[in-house]
Formats: sequence, structure tokens, C-alpha cells
Amino acid sequence: MSELAVRHNLERHRFEAGSGETPALLNYRVLGNVVEIVHTEVPPEYQGRGLAGKLATAALEWARAGGHKVLPSCSYVKTFVAKRSEFADLL
Repeated sequence: MSELAVRHNLERHRFEAGSGETPALLNYRVLGNVVEIVHTEVPPEYQGRGLAGKLATAALEWARAGGHKVLPSCSYVKTFVAKRSEFADLL
């Protein structure tokens, strides 16, 4: 299996990986100085490749680079951040 690159789709307010109609994605919205991460979804054809973690990492690093705090409304990202102290400063 080849490595899938994560890309930031600014127009749709999401991070994506994969191609076609149903890429793996992480949706967010910007509320002032806070990035609310709303939803992460990985279609069956992309599962088992660690894409949810790659999408979360890309979004969190982007938020940090922009000086934002993060509100993880998505249950996956909430758990992801809780297990990784390197992102604790974003909460």
C-alpha cells in the first residue's frame, strides 16, 4: 500500500487524504482564535493506515502554527490529544 499524503483544503475547512468522492477527512471550523475540530472520518478502503492520526496531527500542527487554541469536539481527536502530551498546550 502506498503512503497517502494529507492535504489542507482551506475552502472546505478540512484536512483530506485519499482521492475520489470519499477521501478520509477531518472537518474543522475557526471561531475567532479557536479551531474547533468537529469530525474525523476514514472510509473503509483507507482504514488501517493510521490516517485518522495523520489528519489529527496535521490539523493540530496547523492550529499551533497559526497561534490558535483547539476545541476537540470530535471524540477521536479528543482521545488523540489526551494521549499525546505534546498537544496539551493547544487545549
